[in-house]
Amino acid sequence: MQTYHFIVKGNVQGVGYRFTAYLNATKIGIKGTVKNLDEDVELFVQGNSNQIENFKKYLKLGSFMSRVDSISEELVEREKFDSFEIIY
Repeated sequence: MQTYHFIVKGNVQGVGYRFTAYLNATKIGIKGTVKNLDEDVELFVQGNSNQIENFKKYLKLGSFMSRVDSISEELVEREKFDSFEIIY
């Protein structure tokens, strides 16, 4: 089980990006969190390498109204998540 920290930059707030990430994460079996920062979206995600690679494709696509300019990623140590949730 790997844990990644992602920061997604672009037009990713107010366009359904977090909800789309939630739907895709639960479909793939990813655990973790997604939340808005000042202008960006932050995610902590846990899964096996195949799940993470598949999820990264969805992060790049975003929602139908979003525009993803860049995604930074970092492998991190983090406690185990039980589910995937949107943090408001």
